[in-house]
Amino acid sequence: MTSPSKILATCRVALADRSYDVRIGQGLLGDAASYFDLPRSRQALIVTNTTVGPLYGAALKAALAGRHDTLHYLELPDGEAYKTSETLGLIYDALLRPACDRKTLIYALGGGVVGDVAGYAAATYMRGVPFVQIPTTLLAQVDSSVGGKTAINHPLGKNMIGAFYQPLRVLCDLDALKTLAPRELSAGLAEVIKYGPIADMAFLAWLEEHMDALVARDPAALAYAVERSCAIKADVVGQDERESALRAILNFGHTFGHAIEAGLGYGQWLHGEAVGCGMIMAAHLSQRLGLIDAGLVDRLTRLCQRAGLPVTLSPALGLTPERMVELMQVDKKTEAGRLNFVLVDGHKARVQAVDADPVLDVIRTCQAQAA
Repeated sequence: MTSPSKILATCRVALADRSYDVRIGQGLLGDAASYFDLPRSRQALIVTNTTVGPLYGAALKAALAGRHDTLHYLELPDGEAYKTSETLGLIYDALLRPACDRKTLIYALGGGVVGDVAGYAAATYMRGVPFVQIPTTLLAQVDSSVGGKTAINHPLGKNMIGAFYQPLRVLCDLDALKTLAPRELSAGLAEVIKYGPIADMAFLAWLEEHMDALVARDPAALAYAVERSCAIKADVVGQDERESALRAILNFGHTFGHAIEAGLGYGQWLHGEAVGCGMIMAAHLSQRLGLIDAGLVDRLTRLCQRAGLPVTLSPALGLTPERMVELMQVDKKTEAGRLNFVLVDGHKARVQAVDADPVLDVIRTCQAQAA
C-alpha cells in the first residue's frame, strides 16, 4: 500500500456485546496498527482470491507478522460462479488439515464473494470462529461486509444458504479501490445509489451532483460515499440485525436483481449490475402502484446510467418475465407464496406484497425498452 495509514471515519455497528467498528481510511490494510487489538490466536487463515491475493496478500501477511504462530493462506477462484458449497469446502479443508481450533481467526480479504463465503465458513466451523472483513471492492465496502450476512448460492436461489454472523471488525481501505476494474466500480455504485431512495434523499441529490467524480475515483468523493453508505447500513443493522422488519429495506432492487443473477447464470452479470437494473424495475413497480411519480423513476434511471449500470434487461438474453417471477418464489422475502418487494413510498422505503401481474408488466416494459 502506498498511502500512509489514516483513518478518515469510523462507523459503529451497535449490537450489544457483538458491536464492532467499520473503519474507513487509507493504508489500513497493510498497517499492523489496524489489527493490534484483535485476538492473537495461535493459528489464523487469510482467505482471498486469485485476483486480490497477488495485489494485497503480501501486504496483509506483513501486517500480521508475529501476531499468530502460524498464518495460513488460501486463494479461491474469483467470481460469483464460485460462491458455492464446493468453494466453502476448500475453506473447511484449509482449517481442518492443520487442526485449526475454535479460536482460529479468519481474515476475509476480497470482495463480496470472499466475504460471504469466508464469513459463512467462520460462522459454521466448530460452530463459530472469529473473523475480520477486509473488503477490497466498493460493493463489499458499502454493503456486503457490514451487517453480518454470510452465505453461499444455490442453483435455485442466491444467498439461500447462510447465517447471520458478525465480524470482529471491518477495514475499508480506500486505496484498494485504485486497482478496481471499471465494471466492478460501477457494480459497487449500485449499492451506494440504493441508500438514497430508501433512507436519505439528500444523499441521492449529493450522488447526482458527484457521480462523475465517483466514476473518476475522486478520493474525497469516494470517502464520503463509503462513509455515508456504511453509516446508514450500520444504523439499520443496529435496529434490526436479523431482518425481521426494517433491515429488509436494504434489499431495494434485490428481488428483481437476484432473479436476474440466477436466471442468467451466476457471474454473467455482476451482483451490482443486476441490482442496478433491479432498482429501476422496483422504481417502475413503485410508480405503477401509485407510491412515487415518474420524476423519481427518471432520476434513478439517469443516475444508474451515469454510473455505468444496465437499466434494462434485453429479451435477447433469454430470461423471460415468467421465469423471473418463478425464481422470485424462492426469494427470502417471499412468504406463503406471496411476492414481497422493497418499494419506494415517497421519501422512504416499505416492504409490500404484490400480485404477479403488475410484476410481469414491469419486467415486460423494461424488456421492451431494451429491444
